[in-house]
Amino acid sequence: MCKRETIKWYGLRTQNLASPFVEEMRAQMKETLNAYEAIVCHWPQYIVDMENALAEVEEAIIEALEKLYADALSPLKDNFNQEPFGLKYVPFFKRTGEIFIVPDELGILLNSMKWMLEVLGPEIETQLKSWSSCIPEGENDVTGECLREIKVMLKSKFKSYQRAIGEMLVENTKLQSATKLKKIIQDSKEPVAESDVRSRMQPLKDLLIKTIDHLTTVVEPRLFITICRGFWDRMGQEVLNFLLELDRKDNKSSYKGSRIAISILDDIFASRMQQFLGNALQDKDLEPPRSIMEARAVLCNGAVN
Repeated sequence: MCKRETIKWYGLRTQNLASPFVEEMRAQMKETLNAYEAIVCHWPQYIVDMENALAEVEEAIIEALEKLYADALSPLKDNFNQEPFGLKYVPFFKRTGEIFIVPDELGILLNSMKWMLEVLGPEIETQLKSWSSCIPEGENDVTGECLREIKVMLKSKFKSYQRAIGEMLVENTKLQSATKLKKIIQDSKEPVAESDVRSRMQPLKDLLIKTIDHLTTVVEPRLFITICRGFWDRMGQEVLNFLLELDRKDNKSSYKGSRIAISILDDIFASRMQQFLGNALQDKDLEPPRSIMEARAVLCNGAVN
């Protein structure tokens, strides 16, 4: 059923940018749940069997979506080791020399997975809890275990695909010499002028802005924030790694260049998120990610030493 239903929904999106397929399956599952409610309440011993069936349907939905959007996933899987619950980063990319642009289809897949985690899954769990009240007191209530396993699997895949996208977007910045953050900082010479660093960072800034702006068209708002912050964190990691590799005896220009670069990165990511989401943003969304804070700490320690 899942395989047959996905084909007609390929490339289409609902108002929440997810695939209509998952909402169609939700409607069918709700219809099934309603049809079996009276039976389960009278014979609660079948609740576990019903849960197993629902878990199998959820798993089938995930598999159907991944097969439907296999082409959109292939660039990620080419550069990451596939594991049972997602992808594991491989530090050596198969670079093609072509810039990676997040396709609409990949956005639909991620939006659909998020919708399953936040809407479909909780609805099924609520129904199971309601049915659990039919189980006579003293009998073993084991409902929920199968669905929890599916939830763990889906959440792991969902997060690993987001991380993979972040890695691919960072790799985009390394395709051209003018957008390599490490080189921009390395080329900072005493006396380091902020205007000079900003000028040399302009090609990178343009690329980051173009990338961030495109993300708003393919993923829903909260997912946009998550991916954007992950991208921000990975760019900060590039600066942090550079700082940790520096020779402390001769790092004044690189430290100042790094400090300016971090300031520019913060401004780019925070300003673009504010422009697109405005009051929908929470304070924590605009807080610098961990790598940026760690890089600043290194810079402070270097200044003291």
